[in-house]
Amino acid sequence: MRGGQNQPHQGPRIYNLFPTLLGPIEHWHEHLPAIADMGFNWIFVNPFHLPGASGSLYAIKDYDQVNPVLAGQGDHSPDDQLAAFTAAAAEQGLRVMVDLVINHTARDSVLVTEHPDWYVRGKQGEVRSPSATDLDDPSKVTVWKDLAELDYTERPARAEMLDYWHRLLRHYAGLGFRGFRCDAAYKLPGEVWQQLTATARSTDAGTRFFAETLGAPIDAIMQLRPAGFDYFFNSAKWWNFRDGWLLEQYEQFRHLAPSIAFPESHDTKRLAAESGGGERESRFRYLFAAVFSSGVMMPIGYELGFRRPLHVVKTRPEQWEKTRFDLRAFIGRVNAMKAATPVLNEEGPQQRFTEPKARLVGLLRRSDQHAQRSAVLINPDTDRGGRYSRAALTDVLQCDPGALREVTPRHDNEEQPPASTAMIDVPPRSIRVFVAD
Repeated sequence: MRGGQNQPHQGPRIYNLFPTLLGPIEHWHEHLPAIADMGFNWIFVNPFHLPGASGSLYAIKDYDQVNPVLAGQGDHSPDDQLAAFTAAAAEQGLRVMVDLVINHTARDSVLVTEHPDWYVRGKQGEVRSPSATDLDDPSKVTVWKDLAELDYTERPARAEMLDYWHRLLRHYAGLGFRGFRCDAAYKLPGEVWQQLTATARSTDAGTRFFAETLGAPIDAIMQLRPAGFDYFFNSAKWWNFRDGWLLEQYEQFRHLAPSIAFPESHDTKRLAAESGGGERESRFRYLFAAVFSSGVMMPIGYELGFRRPLHVVKTRPEQWEKTRFDLRAFIGRVNAMKAATPVLNEEGPQQRFTEPKARLVGLLRRSDQHAQRSAVLINPDTDRGGRYSRAALTDVLQCDPGALREVTPRHDNEEQPPASTAMIDVPPRSIRVFVAD
């Protein structure tokens, strides 16, 4: 199955291609057919620019140069190689987004020398490094000493900075990039993002902006309301399926923009390592991410059970791992189910219809644009199965029994459960998905 063009009614299904795991840009092409066959419609590429002394992909020294480990040995320039990659992806029905890191630069960036007034300064006039405070424990503060924080307070230097970023956005658009994942978006004022999104869309009205705001204070996220973001990333990965915080967060932020869930990311441990290599857990978590939010994302290697975490400094092609299990066909079925189910592609009202301590977790989702509704039965228990009345489920969905339709994607060699039984069985650590039109 192919990814297809990103239709208006379909949310993003994102494959995170971590560049230094694959090496030179010319090698990225080899993975496009498999990504498209899994039903993704977006590829997200982490920073490919020249890094500073720390070597971190997110400590950018020069936005106009490409990381030497990605440049390759061919005669074509890095820009030509990137343009060829986005064109090849488009032929497979895939749009490509790039990581937009403009809340900070490397401490040894060329911009620190060329534009010293663009940066936040300490009491002694030194360039200040960005930091983050743990929301649960304010005494824990992380400082990234290899980074220099850009100053977005309103002043003449800010206009110069924005001109620089406007040029960068137009350059990326010219290379065929159709989206931007905005790193630590909450660090910039919403009004600044509003100007940047407008610039990009003046070049291509279909350009999409994805805000990374995980761990940010509520007020820092809410000030992004005027920014024009198309999607936010949410915290569904960390839900225990019992507490109410995730649904509260969903309701609070869905009016800002739809959200994207993920079972793991380049910033987290590998799920296959956390779960001891469990294939069942990887299936369970990907399916949950796909049915909870408008969008879904997973990093390269998730489908093959990779355990080594992606590292912004150390990851290299020789760390490609042997396949522990193969979820490509299953992920393809999940993505096809999501693409074909309108209610799963928008951030309509969502609520739990089972008691917090019940064996099964039931989530009802409605559409603001369609008559369709979905009911998801989740069994988070690792050992015991659960059951739910089919008649009760039709009451939840407010439909006739004949209108209840199951769309759960099946794993290889898994039998389709009978549709006529009075009780719906949900095996341990599994999910069943139903819709009614």
